[in-house]
Amino acid sequence: MLDTRKVKAITLDLDDTLWPIWPTIERAEKVLHEWLVENAPMAAALFSNPAALREIRNHLAEQRPELKHDLSAVRRESIRLALYRAGEDPLLAEAAFDAFFAARQQVELFDDVRPALQKLSERFPLVSLSNGNADLERVGLAAYFRAAVSAREFGVGKPDPRIFHAAAGAVDVVPEQVLHVGDDATLDVVGALNAGMQAVWVNRGDHLWPHPQQPHATVTTLTQLCELLA
Repeated sequence: MLDTRKVKAITLDLDDTLWPIWPTIERAEKVLHEWLVENAPMAAALFSNPAALREIRNHLAEQRPELKHDLSAVRRESIRLALYRAGEDPLLAEAAFDAFFAARQQVELFDDVRPALQKLSERFPLVSLSNGNADLERVGLAAYFRAAVSAREFGVGKPDPRIFHAAAGAVDVVPEQVLHVGDDATLDVVGALNAGMQAVWVNRGDHLWPHPQQPHATVTTLTQLCELLA
């Protein structure tokens, strides 16, 4: 049961909580492919082979484990390796990644998000807490947030309690005073519970709850979250 009296700050997941991530990634990958067709056609052919792409990513994960929390670096180095293997100029990787990254920031918010962020930010300091590589400035939501904590910059991702504690520290509260809100049952909810926070599960897709530990509340929209906190 959610204890609203304790809530002094809210941390929010981004991908699949504020916008659907896969349509965004698919569009960005299409932009990347078009860029490669134009500028590095041999690499474009390699990238259109799912098995080759999977092998490149597996190779990177094995050879560069330090990159595992930095999705931008994984993507950039995957492009670089594909360019190299295709006999193209690996230095093109930066420009190719920039094309992908710009498209990755063009998200389509769920309808309830902007009004909810407006209401919530008027009452609580908000902190984004993400394992992904969205940029709040480029997405157009930075004005609602007091701070942003990402696995890429922190070096550790959810569900590790340390990244939740860092998010609490970013707005000078203790974990018990934080409500974490996210769509992933394991990374968001169980991670937050294990970090000593209250947690709300955003279940937009009518999924079954998979863990013995329970969220303090479940909502299908951020509008419902605002009502819970009213």
